[in-house]
Amino acid sequence: MSDLFNGRSRSIVIQIASISFFRFPPGLSRVWALGMMGAARLSLPKVPGIGFWKLCGSGTEEGFTPVPNTAVYAILATWPDAETARHQTRAAPIFRRYQNRSTESWTVFLAPVSARGAWSGTVPFDASGEMPDGPLAALTRATVRPLKALRFWQRVPDISAVIGDDPNVAFKIGIGEVPLLHQVTFSIWPDRASMAAFARTDGPHARAIDAVRDGDWFREELYARFRILGDHGTWNGQSPLAKLDTRP
Repeated sequence: MSDLFNGRSRSIVIQIASISFFRFPPGLSRVWALGMMGAARLSLPKVPGIGFWKLCGSGTEEGFTPVPNTAVYAILATWPDAETARHQTRAAPIFRRYQNRSTESWTVFLAPVSARGAWSGTVPFDASGEMPDGPLAALTRATVRPLKALRFWQRVPDISAVIGDDPNVAFKIGIGEVPLLHQVTFSIWPDRASMAAFARTDGPHARAIDAVRDGDWFREELYARFRILGDHGTWNGQSPLAKLDTRP
């Protein structure tokens, strides 16, 4: 499932989102990656065709903890079309620098189909099309109110355990721009039914959602769903999308 950009995708101009993940070895490469959380802000706006973009760090244990993981970083970006997205995430100098420093990298390409809310005061995704019957990706992003941060992070480990035990999720990670206060969750599912079952089943996730609503924990929220178009690279030695191809 390394390339799902078919002829129809090429002929219809739609906004494309990409999320690139990079894993860095111990030592100077991790120091470099941390420094790039500031320095790359100068380079990313100069990439031809790039629209909305964000640099993100991650937490330990697949990102779902407030403890920083100095090995894994991510770049989220939007592009005017599939060709630009594929080319620039491979060839743009800033992306090449990340790839050359990392021991492993993986980029997934997405077409937004629904989006609700804002990110840093901006609506980043131009959602169009119908929700896919097959695989889809979910992204949630929130700015946590500082006085509510402790309560929020007390809930996260239980949610992480539940999603980690879910046999349907093909990929999941927690990332963020600012530790403790800015949180992004990204996950890939084989279909809408499996994603909805996780979200709605009574448990830590559903109870946390209720607590968020009742306690007004978030200052800003974004919920987006995407059709999966393809990927390049590997994560933990393979494409996470391969898990979708080999489902019974």
